[in-house]
Order: sequence, then structure tokens, then C-alpha cells
Amino acid sequence: MIEPGSDITVNSWIELQAALFDHSWDPHIERFRSSYVYRGSWSKTYDLSTSITRLGPQYEKLEPHILRNFRKYAYGKAPQNDTIWNWLAMAQHHGLPSRLLDWTYSPYVALHFATDQLDKYDEDGAVWCIDYVKSKQYLPHALRAAVDNEGASVFTPEILSPVCPSFNALGSFQSDDYVLFLEPPSLDARIVQQYALFSMMSDVKSELSLWLQQHPELYFRVIIPAKLKWEIRDKLDQANITERVLFPGLAGLSQWLKRHYTHNLPEKDFN
Repeated sequence: MIEPGSDITVNSWIELQAALFDHSWDPHIERFRSSYVYRGSWSKTYDLSTSITRLGPQYEKLEPHILRNFRKYAYGKAPQNDTIWNWLAMAQHHGLPSRLLDWTYSPYVALHFATDQLDKYDEDGAVWCIDYVKSKQYLPHALRAAVDNEGASVFTPEILSPVCPSFNALGSFQSDDYVLFLEPPSLDARIVQQYALFSMMSDVKSELSLWLQQHPELYFRVIIPAKLKWEIRDKLDQANITERVLFPGLAGLSQWLKRHYTHNLPEKDFN
């Protein structure tokens, strides 16, 4: 059993499977139903900072302006339900800097993103694993009641909007930071195929990886040595976890073919 809050370095495909599925048994229903979500990174040195933090000083003041202008210019492609959370999910999906982070329910999809860049095969990668069900205990009472009333463990924009209609409301429930997980609407096949959801901190200035250090019972990381990346990549391809599937369309098809027909890097020493 993996210790919560720890890093576990795997040295084989078999060890990797054991680590990723270590917590998946649910004794209440006697089924393998994991309460974890996963995020793959090609570098183990990467934290869980969000894209909006890279805008520079006072990025927190820019957040509402960026989203407001996105809504203004993207009005013709408005989501079905005109709430801030639907707009935020759409904006994140199309690359707008935001406080959201991408996650997946699939450990194999996470492994794809840890191994999709062949020029990074000289670096150890990582898969972050967070218990999204346990994370509910840190939600403010009103938000936890809203998601519990739906019999859910993650929010949708429809669950979140009635009780929390704005960024300001998100930060007003309590002084302590918290994280919630948000399932986006099925904007396109990419979200569906990637089994995707987002994490969102209550304060745009809060960093999830630092918050997790205060709550180590919620997470662990699987470290992927550089020397193991080629084997993982080839076996993911055989299991049909590829750009062609995860990014439906001609762009994803081209990315897959380019990578699939790229030779190994014989000059690299991964030992």
C-alpha cells in the first residue's frame, strides 16, 4: 500500500500498474472503483501551478477581465447554459489562461501526457494522483451540501452555479483555501475521449501542490524514470491510448503518425 503524500518511483511496467491502481478497490461495493483522479507530467519537477499565474505580476486582478473579454468576443459560440463556470470550462478548453487545471479519471490518459513529448525522454516524469472523494471534506458546508444532495463527488456547472455564481462567491464561504473538482460539459469529443475534469482552487493565488502538502492524506505521486518512458509509450500505443483517439480529428491523427513513426533516440543515455 502506497503511503499518502509520498513519491513512489517505479522501475517496470508491472510496478507502474500496481502503483496506479493501488487504491482502486472499494470494499463497500466489492468492485474496483477508484476515488482518484490523475494528471501526467513529462517532468517530475513540475508543480501544480495554473496557466494564469504565468501572466506575470498581479495576474489575480486580470482573471475577471480575461474571462469577460473572452465571453464578449466568443458570444456567438456561447455554451448552452450561460453561467460563469460553463464559460470558464470552455475558455480553459481552448487555451485561455485560467485557475483551472486539467485532470482525468483515466491513469492511462495521464500516462499519455507524461510520455507524449519524445524530446523530453531524458527527464523523469510523474503522475499526480488525488483522492477527489476525500477532498470533499475540506469544502465549505454550502458547497458540500450542494454536491452531496446530488449524490456526487464532483461538481458540474449546473450544480455549482446556484450556490456559487461567481469568483467572488467562491472565495467568500470560508477563509481556509479548498479545492473542488468540476466536470465540464461535453464541449467536443476531446473532453469525452480524455475522460476529463478540472480542479479549481477557491483563491486564484493558491497553488494546489502547496495546499496538498498540508493535506498529504489526499494524494501521492508516481515517478516515472526516463529509461521507462519508451516502454510505457509503446504499450500505450498498443492499447490505443494515442493522439488519434484523445484528440479526434486530423490534427490528432497527424500528431499520432508523426510520433508513431519517429525512431528511438539511440544517442541518448537513459541509464
